[in-house]
Amino acid sequence: MNLEFQALLEGDDDDFNAIYPSHIRRLAKKHWTPIDVAKSAALFLAHRRGLKVLDIGSGVGKFCMIGSAVTRGHFTGVEQRSELVDIAQTLSAYYDLDNTTYFNANIISVDFREFNGFYLYNSFFENLDKRNGIDKTIALSEKLYSTYGAHVADKLSSLPSGVRLATYYTDEWVVPTNFELVYNLFNGNLKLWEKVH
Repeated sequence: MNLEFQALLEGDDDDFNAIYPSHIRRLAKKHWTPIDVAKSAALFLAHRRGLKVLDIGSGVGKFCMIGSAVTRGHFTGVEQRSELVDIAQTLSAYYDLDNTTYFNANIISVDFREFNGFYLYNSFFENLDKRNGIDKTIALSEKLYSTYGAHVADKLSSLPSGVRLATYYTDEWVVPTNFELVYNLFNGNLKLWEKVH
């Protein structure tokens, strides 16, 4: 991490979001994780050196970049939009955040067993949201919302004990019953979970 990125971490979200193109910046308040939330979630998920965290629906990589800067974990973002993946990769390289990886894929194709921690910021709600979409490329579909959420819950439930999950503004039905709530932060909007059995 370079000094320029360190300064961004110590500033406010408006300053941080200014690193993005203007059409991306306009989406920030609704779609990109605030700095303080990202720091708290990342420190919980990557609490030891070398842990691997997956950001499901990583957008322009804000959470992964912040997580990689404040921990010694590795942060991977999966995102359906190739434009957003390109932005995340470009910025991570520019700021020397070499413990990040981004790939353009659907969550159905991801092997959850490769990761120790997971971050969900209401990742599938855009399938229902008529007013606040990132763009027009994702179909509005209750079925997709349910399918993706159920897929994530199923994959998480099959992972070993000790796996951690952070959810921000995310419906709890996607959290398997074998995960225990450890912390509740930011007025209950950020929930930190651990698999117990």
